[in-house]
Amino acid sequence: MSSISGRPIGGGRRHSNSRSARHDHTTEVHEISTNSLHGPALPDDTTVHLVLDLALKIGEVQMASGAGAADVTATILSVTESYGLPHTEVDVIYTSISVSCHRGTEALPITSIRVVRQRGLDYTRLADVEQLVRNLPPVEEAHARLEDITNAAHPYPRWVATAAWGGMAAAVAFLVGGGVVLALTAAIISAVVDRVGRLLNRRNLPFFFQQLVGGALGTSAALAIFSTGLLPVRPSLLVAVGIVVLLSGLALVSTVQDAISGYNVTAAGRTVETVLLSAGLIAGVALSIRAAVHFGLEIKLSEPLPALISAVPMQFAAGAATSAFFALACYARPRALVAAAISGAIGTASYGLMTSLGLDALLASAVAAAITGFGGATMTRRLRIPTLVVVQAGVVPLLPGWTTYRGLFQLTAEGDTAGLSTLVFASGIALALAGGVVFGEYLAQPVRTGLGRLERKFAGPRLSGPLKPSKRRLE
Repeated sequence: MSSISGRPIGGGRRHSNSRSARHDHTTEVHEISTNSLHGPALPDDTTVHLVLDLALKIGEVQMASGAGAADVTATILSVTESYGLPHTEVDVIYTSISVSCHRGTEALPITSIRVVRQRGLDYTRLADVEQLVRNLPPVEEAHARLEDITNAAHPYPRWVATAAWGGMAAAVAFLVGGGVVLALTAAIISAVVDRVGRLLNRRNLPFFFQQLVGGALGTSAALAIFSTGLLPVRPSLLVAVGIVVLLSGLALVSTVQDAISGYNVTAAGRTVETVLLSAGLIAGVALSIRAAVHFGLEIKLSEPLPALISAVPMQFAAGAATSAFFALACYARPRALVAAAISGAIGTASYGLMTSLGLDALLASAVAAAITGFGGATMTRRLRIPTLVVVQAGVVPLLPGWTTYRGLFQLTAEGDTAGLSTLVFASGIALALAGGVVFGEYLAQPVRTGLGRLERKFAGPRLSGPLKPSKRRLE
């Protein structure tokens, strides 16, 4: 029997079965899609809050120690994923960190926020936190260990840090061609400036005024020693050394890293802070020079410094000592001190080589910083040392202290507007150093072993935080 159209009746039944199969398949897909919208199976609310709080505290320690926003974001995401929270969003805006855990369509997300109120350079604390993230214990134990890390005293007494700042000033004095007398004088002045700054910090004086007082005190002491004629020191070199010491604590590398990584809000916040602190230092130095000229003190600006000091072994030693003393002043452990010394020697030698080949100070600084960043990134991952510690210490000997002093002297003592261009050139050197370090870290990514998925995901340099945070996923 056939149908009116001549087609077998069985064909109609096959069409009906096919339509029924498509309906069943659609229903199955709909059910799968509906179930997937509910999100992953997550721990209970108490555990979620504990994990988010732990991740926020870890991010706070990193931000307070000068780590970049990309590093903080990657570390927080790795911590939350290790504890079974795969769908987490992180927002870092320099002064605060927000973390939100998505729990599907049936439950409300859990969001936590933490404000970064205090900042300080304690590289031992930063290294301990990174070690904790590499080997995450259960969340309750991780909280206890993190509490011990954050509440622990500095690994060295405070007077050791003061002596380290003095030692750094002495090393910079040798680096710019000064002798023993200049080195001892610079060390004493820097130690006094550090103790005064410590006292002002206890009184909660804003950092802008602390920089202003530090710049004014160091410059006034140098000019006072020059006016008495008791010591055969050049005041220009003495002031330049003090400027390098006071500039070394600024987060130049992290600022450029945030800007390159796309964290523009955080980069803008760091830029404002860096400019403000630099302005305080410049104001203090300028006021002292202006006051000295007003009271009739005859100061002459010497010729620009040579590209590098004549004795190459002394150059290596001075650069290594400068970086090592800076790391010691920031409470780095002995292994990190050795790595910082090597980085400082490499950076200083690279700068000397570039200038001997005819490059100007700007290009030579950028190339030397790139070599420092490349070497620091490849060396520190094997030693389990934060890269930020080594690369920031490595570029300290190259900070533009002399150029900054020259521009301020032209503006204040000579009334020459060319000092503005000199100060702009000094700012360019500082940016070249920071940008070179970040570029060197980029170059080190393909050759460094153990490149983690998070680094590839964020497509940016990692100066803080382990690449493989946890050996196993914690349930």
